[in-house]
Amino acid sequence: METIVFDVGETITRDDRYWASWADWLDVPRHTVSALVGAVVARGQDNAEALRLVRPGIDIAAEYRARETAGRGEYLDESDLYDDVRPALSALRALGVRVVVAGNQTSRAGELLRALDLPVDLVVTSGEWGVAKPQPEFFGRVLEVAQAAPERTVYVGDHPANDIFPAKRAGLGVAHVRRGPWGHLWADDPEVVAAADWRIDGLGQLVSIVADRP
Repeated sequence: METIVFDVGETITRDDRYWASWADWLDVPRHTVSALVGAVVARGQDNAEALRLVRPGIDIAAEYRARETAGRGEYLDESDLYDDVRPALSALRALGVRVVVAGNQTSRAGELLRALDLPVDLVVTSGEWGVAKPQPEFFGRVLEVAQAAPERTVYVGDHPANDIFPAKRAGLGVAHVRRGPWGHLWADDPEVVAAADWRIDGLGQLVSIVADRP
């Protein structure tokens, strides 16, 4: 295990602020958006469908730009990180593992993540690459930046369709984290259980997994 690549949303960061900011922008109760996110997760749909249920026909990209123009765009700070992120990533690097963060996020999110000065070798997003999960090309790029063979690279994520299954098809090792709506709801799904090489409840478990390997 030479390189571990981490998804972003609900793997290293909480999505609370993200969905709350959309609810505020669309002028609906935060609980409404939260509940709708849960509903589309249960259906196996993309999270963005929650916004289309709130406002049918919404142009999400245009609304995103409007938010940025209004000074109400994306924001991340230390409070958005899960508590185990810095300790786990630091420990993995101390064990000689290359640590990469690569997820389906905007270019702006990439800038915000790099500003947090995480203990990683690289942060990159789909917005910067111009290709997103679950497309095979995304995982091709993952392998380029991993600088390791597929069988020596592990992708860590919560989302079966975006993370677990396509990473497995690309030949990577896979760790499914029981975290966030997707991670909890689908943790015991037979297909997820079969695909995941490891099923973890927190990132600290990865440190033990790496340390125990010959």
